Amino acid sequence: MTETPAPACTHAPADVLVPHDTAEASTPIWLVSDAQPVSAIPDLDETARRWLEETRFTGAARKQAIVPGPTGKPAGVVLGLGNGTAGDPSGPSELLIGQLAASLPSGLYHLASETPNAALAAVAWGLGAYRFRRYKSGAGDAPPRLKLPAEVDHQSVVSQVSAVWSGRDLINTPAADLGPAELEAAAALVARDHGASISTVVGDDLLDQGHRMIHAVGRAHPRAPRLIDMRWQKPGGRPDAPRLTLVGKGITFDTGGLDIKPASGMLLMKKDMGGAAAALTLAEMIMSLGLDVRLRLLIAAAENSIAGDAFRPGDILTSRAGHTVEIGNTDAEGRLVLADALSLADEEAPDTLLVFATLTGAARVALGPDLPAFFTNDDAFAAALVAESEAVGDPVWRLPLWPSYDRHLDSDIADLRNVSDGPFAGAVTAALFLKRFVTNARRFAHFDLYGWRPTARPLGPKGGEPQTARAILSLLAKELTV
Repeated sequence: MTETPAPACTHAPADVLVPHDTAEASTPIWLVSDAQPVSAIPDLDETARRWLEETRFTGAARKQAIVPGPTGKPAGVVLGLGNGTAGDPSGPSELLIGQLAASLPSGLYHLASETPNAALAAVAWGLGAYRFRRYKSGAGDAPPRLKLPAEVDHQSVVSQVSAVWSGRDLINTPAADLGPAELEAAAALVARDHGASISTVVGDDLLDQGHRMIHAVGRAHPRAPRLIDMRWQKPGGRPDAPRLTLVGKGITFDTGGLDIKPASGMLLMKKDMGGAAAALTLAEMIMSLGLDVRLRLLIAAAENSIAGDAFRPGDILTSRAGHTVEIGNTDAEGRLVLADALSLADEEAPDTLLVFATLTGAARVALGPDLPAFFTNDDAFAAALVAESEAVGDPVWRLPLWPSYDRHLDSDIADLRNVSDGPFAGAVTAALFLKRFVTNARRFAHFDLYGWRPTARPLGPKGGEPQTARAILSLLAKELTV
């Protein structure tokens, strides 16, 4: 097995999120709404108040100021929250605190204003503090640190932020340093840290176990394709705890295959394993928080490359489920590897089966990079997840599993095609393709995400993002404590 990559960040979440009982002196952060005059800020001396008024500071969203003290050192920081909703990022205004972690000078800070959700504010700080520096020379500046409010569970916040940082590291790492074996190594490290079991089917062994489509997609590259299978249950958990299975698309680089992408379309294809990163991030958070589930994680890992033995347009592949699939386009490879993994997952009839993939450009055309699409057969789950995603600032939006579009996957010579016969509703037909391989799971949802933040925002810099993981974790935690 390939060695696990070196840490991509010179600091860790535990370095930027400090327990409340630390004795070190800290600088206050005051949170101000757009309707609040600076004179209402508590514990602000007259000099600081006049300075803010003279500089015409208002509580407009994302506006911030460092208030100078009499010695020249900062006396405090003021952050505008706007009208109470962040807007960008979507969700509560506490999320705006993330921008301070990326912009303030080094030092220890604390929240001097009450906030309705101090834990979310702490998570936002941790997410905003992330930097990917694996390939940068030097350590960089020390990040600002936040002393957590007394009511916030330090370990819970750090574990969530750590999982997201790890997911970002995976997506940000170039394909030369993150192939299927390295993705397996990352999953094995998570399994080791949480007492999970893990097994892998590699290369031609995939054929023996019926995963012919995973093998076909990855066989043209010397780095062997594989199916990674992790299992975990909470120590002392209920034997009949709900079965939760996560499936992630782990295409570590996508050339498009023989239907090759243009250069512009290939430039970011290191992120085509973003679905696997999101699934692994969610699995890590579930295990860290000790949710009472029977967890299974499946990652179909391969590199879609070009060689003499690459699969071709017009080929007929036989899936693990026995369905024959006509290849209409080799650049629609993600749904092929997922279909085999989904078939395996569905054989256990899990209570919940969730699949994560950077699957279609059509979803991005419809909703843009910041808003992942999801498809599900469970209306109550959909409504609850959308509400939860807004509450934690990890937004999702439901699109329909429109059954009449299933006809667009019909093939004249096979059971179905891997692409639609027309240009419309590409995200919907891709989801319907996956649904063909799920018959036993009680609740099914597919997340079509971008896995990338195009520009720096309060919750993190430009780069990889394991979207949907925090929203789903929040909903699962509530469901399992009812």
